[in-house]
Amino acid sequence: MRQRPPLRTLCLFLILAGAVAVLPACRKAARKPVAPRAATVAPAPVVATDTVTHEPIGRDAPPPPWIANVNAIDVDQDGLLDIVACEARTHEVVWIRQVARGVFEERTIATDIKAPVHAEAADIDDDGDLDLLIASMGFVFPNKDLIGSVVILENDGQNAFTSRFVATDTYRVTDVRAADFNGDGRKDLAVAQFGYDQGQVMWMERVGPWEFRQHPLLGLSGAINVCIDDFNGDTHPDIVALISQQWEEVYYFQNKGDGTFETRRIWGSTNEDYGSSGLSLGDLNQDGRMDILYTNGDGFGPAVMPGPRPWHGVQWFESMGNGYFKYHRVGNLPGAYSPVAVDFDRDGAVDIIASSAYADWERKGTGVVTLMWFRNDGRLNFQPHILAYGPRDLITVTAGDFDGNGQPALVTGSFPVAPPYDDTSRLLIWRRNPAP
Repeated sequence: MRQRPPLRTLCLFLILAGAVAVLPACRKAARKPVAPRAATVAPAPVVATDTVTHEPIGRDAPPPPWIANVNAIDVDQDGLLDIVACEARTHEVVWIRQVARGVFEERTIATDIKAPVHAEAADIDDDGDLDLLIASMGFVFPNKDLIGSVVILENDGQNAFTSRFVATDTYRVTDVRAADFNGDGRKDLAVAQFGYDQGQVMWMERVGPWEFRQHPLLGLSGAINVCIDDFNGDTHPDIVALISQQWEEVYYFQNKGDGTFETRRIWGSTNEDYGSSGLSLGDLNQDGRMDILYTNGDGFGPAVMPGPRPWHGVQWFESMGNGYFKYHRVGNLPGAYSPVAVDFDRDGAVDIIASSAYADWERKGTGVVTLMWFRNDGRLNFQPHILAYGPRDLITVTAGDFDGNGQPALVTGSFPVAPPYDDTSRLLIWRRNPAP
């Protein structure tokens, strides 16, 4: 989740109400945006809306939904893939459990976490079951206070969870992942903290049961995601982080194996309105090295009026080994968010799915895309396929084999920042239709 969408929406409402004097307080000073070049090759999208069918999943809830994150996790490890979702408006973490094949039941597992925006799974206490790592912003709208938290939902093995607040009163937290960074056999945490004027990337060393020591790595605002893998092949887990705000950069933290890190910026845009929106991992070229997927689609940058930008889209950083990466543009997608690597058509090549959270919704019905499949032809050429023109405001996507047939399905969550809410959804599962 990013702090700017709600902020820019609030500013827009104030402008419309005539409160122009408030506008400077709602914006950071910025250099004049410089638009990057469009993709060198931008093939025309294939309309493939008959490829998928979607249906609601989980309970009905009054609008608007603020589903900040969905993740496919087999929480109870029963062989049936479940969904964990973060509802930032109602301060809920929900577990949509697959109790039988294709049958889902939703259950709220936490209500004491303010503005949860991301969930991951890891067995933190080494008791054999999956705990859930929750990033808590405290408040989604812009706020300079230290209101963020890192929370671990401890799983007792009987499908009951206890909230363990392992960091509180800190910069607003947007992502938490787990790995053993210092080689002591205990899982530590990597944390992205968006903050506001100030944020950071840090790792948290586990020093006791539910006790962690904080180690800052980077002191910039706007951290959205952290991802973990051994990017240089030395067996130590490294960290990559996406920094938005006016920075618009991707950083690599190379782990020396003892909990110390070497920091290197691997990419950055000179355009402060580039709109960084999501980072994930996937081995796109299947060379055994994890690559980085990156979307830029935030529509609430330095410009006064929110909306899509011509440079919004999807790109990937090819891992060249030894912690070095090569940038590739995949394609254009206004409002691009939540990149997912998945072989969606089961042809052996890894594709990319991305959603649109901030497209030009006033033009709905005239080609405004909400869900795009970038199909890999096996030679790393990605042909865009339009999966859906609606519902709108799809800010988060996950993929998994929910039906046990080898065919990945998609789950999306919606986070509309402004009315009307007549074409929004809460949670949807998207299944591929049988081939004709």
